[in-house]
Amino acid sequence: MPKDKWTTANIPPQTGRLAVVTGATSGIGHEAALALARAGAQVVLAARNEEKAQRAMASIRRAHPSARLEFHPLDTARLASVREFGTRWQNEGQQLDILLLNAGIAAVPKREETEDGFERQFATNYLGHFALTGLLLPSIRSGRLGSASRIVQVASLAHRRGQIHFDDLQLQGAYTAQGAYRQSKLAMLMFGLELDRRLRAAGSPILSIPVHPGVARTDITRLGDRAGPVQGLAARAILTLLGQPAAQGALPLLFAATAPQAKGGIYYGPDGFWEARGYPAPADVAPHAPDQVAAQRLWSVSQDLTGVTYPF
Repeated sequence: MPKDKWTTANIPPQTGRLAVVTGATSGIGHEAALALARAGAQVVLAARNEEKAQRAMASIRRAHPSARLEFHPLDTARLASVREFGTRWQNEGQQLDILLLNAGIAAVPKREETEDGFERQFATNYLGHFALTGLLLPSIRSGRLGSASRIVQVASLAHRRGQIHFDDLQLQGAYTAQGAYRQSKLAMLMFGLELDRRLRAAGSPILSIPVHPGVARTDITRLGDRAGPVQGLAARAILTLLGQPAAQGALPLLFAATAPQAKGGIYYGPDGFWEARGYPAPADVAPHAPDQVAAQRLWSVSQDLTGVTYPF
């Protein structure tokens, strides 16, 4: 491997830093939590399933017995759960340095609604994270230990074919599994870019850095089987040809969360063919994703839907 390729060996010491990782029980979220704990960070695994979280923490502790880990319940598909997490955090008075927004679902074959009336992929992948960030933003340290705090949004290659359906955000009229996923991941990328613009305008040193993992072999990609045998076969073929292990897919997340050279408002992903695999590097942003007018509209709608207003 060329010396200029960034890996977990390049993570600076994270002792004294606190990270919250959503969806940390498996896949790239688990690999990110593992690497952050190994570097000395205190890591909060924010997840729906406590049993899975306990297994994930046990796995990390087997590799690193001194790892400092906590589980906090969080279901990003439920605004009540997001608010409970935010309220508990504020009441405890903890500050954090890294907020890694990774939890997500994909390939939901038929349209499903959450208890809040939102399309499930849009709620889980994007709206819950928008609300969580707004609630936790006052608790994010402006800067510590020579490194600005980071908010990292996990987007996807799928954003390239995504569209924000402002006239039907919940896709009640025309739902497809891939269309819903693409919309949610485009929204995450637009959110990351717009949040960084707003942080800069407010004079905040906190960095907002969107990323994507390429094509990583994780549970979320195996969900292609839910969409039917043909789609499942196609997904497995793509993973075989282009996919990379979850640990490799987590590198852009970790680069954004820890690397001194990572910059706010820059989108990072793998540097290989089609950005499917490789090592962290600036990634391609589809022409429609940096649309600031659309991003501002999405921001306004998201505040209305979640009831969370940012403290700018």
